[in-house]
Amino acid sequence: MVTMELPLVVGVDGSESSLQAVDWAVDEAARLGLSLRLVHASLWERYEARRPSFSTDRPAEEVLAEHIAASCAERAQLRNPQVKVSSDVLPDDAVSTLLHAAHESFALVVGSRGRGEVAGLLLGSVSLAVAARAVCPVFVVRGGERNQQGTFGKVMVGVGDSTEGSAAVRFAFREAEARGSALHAVRAWRRPAHEHADHPLVADDAAGAHEERASALLTDALRDVVRDHPQVEVHRRAVEGPAHKVLLDASTEADLVVVGALRRHGHFGLQLGRVAHTLLHHAECPVAVVPQRA
Repeated sequence: MVTMELPLVVGVDGSESSLQAVDWAVDEAARLGLSLRLVHASLWERYEARRPSFSTDRPAEEVLAEHIAASCAERAQLRNPQVKVSSDVLPDDAVSTLLHAAHESFALVVGSRGRGEVAGLLLGSVSLAVAARAVCPVFVVRGGERNQQGTFGKVMVGVGDSTEGSAAVRFAFREAEARGSALHAVRAWRRPAHEHADHPLVADDAAGAHEERASALLTDALRDVVRDHPQVEVHRRAVEGPAHKVLLDASTEADLVVVGALRRHGHFGLQLGRVAHTLLHHAECPVAVVPQRA
């Protein structure tokens, strides 16, 4: 078990999605030996319109905010009394609140949709903005019940270029070790279009060369971290195809998929690559986005 001073912070708004995030975060905090801090932004109504699923009436905004925070804290404590739980109601919008909290968090946890999200929306605006801008890792709790419960014993990490993924790889190993799970490291590779058609044997040789190069890069990316986590069972796969599709397909039988996201100094917009963006919207399991300074 890893002991950290910084808490695991969960954004709560009373929606079913945020309640799932609370349950998942309690289990994560217990695994890592972390305290849990529940944060509710009292101006969440700028983003969300409906009352929470457990409300039977519409109280005043201040009472509603306190009720959401207290109810979620009680839920967390009942799920695991051994986890230290605190809650705060903060007078700001949800994105600003969580991005500010990120500076004093081991990681942030959010649900995939908020209270007022349009039916069928794949990912809520708050979750997307936080995952794309936070200075700490962000877990977006999504996917099937079995995936959220950790029944597959598999943490997956997408391995890109070393400048983009080293923090994600380290984070994934730590997750796998804490869970007692196997780590599946995946690197996607693709052949240039001109290598496909005219000469099949030449194309096959070229494909083999691309796959060998991807495997070598995968081994290099894992070498140092493997030594630091000798107890983790590691599986390496170099797979032909677009990275976002390869990882999306693999997420169906994973408990968590970890990807990196570059954070460029002085850039204040959304900072997500195509792979992370696709997984946040479509993955069949929870997703961890780990920032990497460019």
